[in-house]
Amino acid sequence: MDIFANILGGMSALADPYVIAFMVGGFLVGTFFGAMPGLTSVLAIALLLPITYTIDVVPALVMCASIFMAGMYSGSITATTINIPGAPSSMMTALEGNALMKQGFGANALGHAALGSMIGGAIGAVLLMAFMPIAAEISLLIRTPGKFSLVLFALVVIVIVDKGNIAKGFVATLLGVMIATVGIDVLQPIPRFNFGTETLVEGIDIMPLVIGAFAISEVLMQSETWKNSLSSTLEKAKDLKIRRRDFLPPRKEIREIGLFAYLRSAFIGYGIGILPGAGGSMAAFVSYAMARSSSRKPQEYGHGSREGIASAEAANNSMCGGAFVPMLMFGIPGDPTTAIVLGVLVINGLQPGPRLLENQAELLGPMLGSLFFSALILIPLTLWLFGPWFIKIVSIPKGLLYTGIAVVALVGSYVATYSIFQMSLAVIFGVLAYFMRKQNYSTVSMLLGFILGPDLEEYLRRSLSLNDGNPMVFLTNLDSLFFLALTALFVWAILIRKPKKSFAEMRRDV
Repeated sequence: MDIFANILGGMSALADPYVIAFMVGGFLVGTFFGAMPGLTSVLAIALLLPITYTIDVVPALVMCASIFMAGMYSGSITATTINIPGAPSSMMTALEGNALMKQGFGANALGHAALGSMIGGAIGAVLLMAFMPIAAEISLLIRTPGKFSLVLFALVVIVIVDKGNIAKGFVATLLGVMIATVGIDVLQPIPRFNFGTETLVEGIDIMPLVIGAFAISEVLMQSETWKNSLSSTLEKAKDLKIRRRDFLPPRKEIREIGLFAYLRSAFIGYGIGILPGAGGSMAAFVSYAMARSSSRKPQEYGHGSREGIASAEAANNSMCGGAFVPMLMFGIPGDPTTAIVLGVLVINGLQPGPRLLENQAELLGPMLGSLFFSALILIPLTLWLFGPWFIKIVSIPKGLLYTGIAVVALVGSYVATYSIFQMSLAVIFGVLAYFMRKQNYSTVSMLLGFILGPDLEEYLRRSLSLNDGNPMVFLTNLDSLFFLALTALFVWAILIRKPKKSFAEMRRDV
């Protein structure tokens, strides 16, 4: 409680207009970078890192925190409007949000994404401030076998969540895992599957795969329909009228989603964020899968589920708060963004650890407060100011829009890696994903397999090597057994359990 009180006292620095300017500026920068395919919040903070050398540590940390929160949210903008996630964590939002966009409810989808982000981000920030020491101790209880079982749980759910397409989901996920094995071995400094070329020794970066699987493949998909659409699109743009109140989700829809769904997603995101390396993608997907398995309207998923949008966005924004726990307590970044924030701390002579919270609360308080206020105030404010412009993206002529997206995406893939070869891979993966989508293979499953595959291999091999190759270690550790039981529960709930018949259906049977 003393640490919590010290943090609250340190948040008083947010009353300084100078600090507020950095928070707002960081939020706007994070919104732009998060919405542009290939330009993530990680890149935004990395590019602005030299600025942190010339300003005080408080505004520097405040700016980094607001960029983090804004970048996590704004990936849902292009995910909804043009089906191209601005960040990997917005993949599930793209599935549901773009479906609503095609039905004419794009503003409503963006509103639910903003509301979910606001609630999840605010709860994650509060949990971070209130339970950081406790959460850090709990995270240490999850050992290597438990981490393997957690990743296995995520991969199994990825495959089975689409009951009508399990075989193709398995193939796509396995393909992602295979692509992730290219490069240096996860445990030994030995290159593998590089086909004798030095360019593949460093492995395949995630940004070319993200840009190829979503941006380039979407450009190719849209190229089939954008011919001769210039005049009709311009006419559509003239008739497109969006009211600002359209972005406010109706109370009826919020009640249908339910407070419990928001809270559950926020806690899932925060808990996954605490685990180093898990990230927003896993948080969004696990929360989305949990919501789908317990939803009263599972038939809406994949066709424009507002509950799915709210669950995914609440989780990936709540993850921001959780990711700060291992970074501040142990110096172990929870994701790439907090790794750069760790660098800002070290540059300013601040060493992570429990004493940092006790002795430097006046420096950390504004940063944690920036996470909270960025979620609570600036997200709906930004949507209210710029929401109609977000929707207007679709009124741009398709040829011009998607050509511009292709150029920005390729430039983004180069800036993310500074490698012509990796940029070329984005094109190759784009063509591959195009043909996969034509045959109804999930590019989302492929990307999640790529993200989680290295962790699955590393934790499996570490667990077996530490226990003389005995696989029983996964059943004798309680944390691992818990996640394996959760996996079995999901398999039963999604594949085996028969849904209860409604009263009307039972009457028809009679």
